[in-house]
Amino acid sequence: MTLRLFSGRFESVPAATSWYLADLGEARGKQDLYIRQSPQRLRFLREHALIESAVSSNRIEGVEADQSRIATLVFGEPLLRDRDEEEIQGYRQALNWIHENGKKIPVSEATVMRLHRLTRGEIWDAGKYKDKDGDIIEKLPDGRSRIRFKTVQAKDTPGCMKDLFALYEEAIKTHNVPPLLLLAAFNLDFLCIHPFRDGNGRVSRLLLLLQSYHLGFEVGRYISLERLIEQNKERYYETLEQSSLAWHEGRHDPWPYINYILSILKTACKEFEERLGRIKSPRGAKTDLVEKTIRNFSAEFSLSDLQRACPGVSRDLVRRVLRDLKAKGEVACLGRGPGALWRRLERGNTLERGQERG
Repeated sequence: MTLRLFSGRFESVPAATSWYLADLGEARGKQDLYIRQSPQRLRFLREHALIESAVSSNRIEGVEADQSRIATLVFGEPLLRDRDEEEIQGYRQALNWIHENGKKIPVSEATVMRLHRLTRGEIWDAGKYKDKDGDIIEKLPDGRSRIRFKTVQAKDTPGCMKDLFALYEEAIKTHNVPPLLLLAAFNLDFLCIHPFRDGNGRVSRLLLLLQSYHLGFEVGRYISLERLIEQNKERYYETLEQSSLAWHEGRHDPWPYINYILSILKTACKEFEERLGRIKSPRGAKTDLVEKTIRNFSAEFSLSDLQRACPGVSRDLVRRVLRDLKAKGEVACLGRGPGALWRRLERGNTLERGQERG
């Protein structure tokens, strides 16, 4: 319905959206310059983004695996222990397919089916549209639930998906709407149709990555878009709900969700530039990542919080970085044992010795 709305009467773009488009245009112009940087730096970023994407996109849907198994699941072919590990490894295979082929993969119904089969593994309806109606239900803290959004009925789903791809292809060809807006509009419409019984969110994020490649943005190869969405998960659900109101009638406001998607891409581009400028060698890259993650914590954090935010980095390395920063007076431990909380200290600030017990 968003693509249909744009194809019928696309007039102007809100100011905030225009700023995002301008910033992203500038970032794409710089992209080739950064990609010509040291291949060793880019290799580390690629490997880490692969881990973060596979973990974060599944974790948004409640799928998690043992932290000690993450690197093996992403880069190896281990004997899988359960469904969660199967889905994480399947997501990694989907990422590999997109990263290796990029623009060669068409934005098509066949592609969506393949992505769903990869991410859902051996489940009975992998690669098949839903056969029963299913609304988006929100469980409230008091135990009650409410319908957040009524999705397209199962009987109408195949037709709606065909319309979605046809509208997108036509809009890309006519150039009447900025392509980045079409990317975000497609993503919104896909989630509102909700074509599968399960796995819609994961497929939508893979499509976001694929369509970014089609538009000349390769930042998703080096910075995990899925991790940024997970870090801004509340805003993701908030804007999706705002933009899906009256979607069925074509009277919805798509701009909150469109701006959210553009903000994720902009953040990824900015982080890409920052990381390439900061990483000095592949040997110190993981240390640099842990230090950056610590600096981004706005509240107290535990060793487990830090390891969770840096999948693929060993617990021993995380501990060593914390010890080094503590010796420099940049962090302080507020307790004892592996569950102790840590606090980042502003430069120049000190913690009274009576407080520091770790």
